Amino acid sequence: MNEPRANDHIPSAQALSRIRKYVEKYREKTGTSAHPDPEVTEGVVLGLAAHIDEFGRPLCPCNFYPDKSAELATSRRWVCACDEMKRYKYCHCLLFVTPEGLPVTEYLPEDHEGREVYGLVKAPTPEQGP
Repeated sequence: MNEPRANDHIPSAQALSRIRKYVEKYREKTGTSAHPDPEVTEGVVLGLAAHIDEFGRPLCPCNFYPDKSAELATSRRWVCACDEMKRYKYCHCLLFVTPEGLPVTEYLPEDHEGREVYGLVKAPTPEQGP
């Protein structure tokens, strides 16, 4: 895994524990899996935990925000689990995926960029909703 840069926030043990438990429970709830490359998961978990320390909420670390505080004040859209995950079972961060490491795309609108990039990827557990 990459070494943290000087300006990276090293998350607290409490935030890391909190987000790891959340991710595990949400995977159970949605029937999704961890990415087969542990570094993918670890990078997202570290970013979410750092945002818990900094903002008190797990803001998605995979997006660019001109002002993170403003994003949190005006929207829940990118707070994990984000709106796309809750609505379509689609995780652009690859935190909640199929066993092969692909995001579920079958519930996305056909013109969604996730569908264009990954094609049709069926949910491994369709009986378990987002």
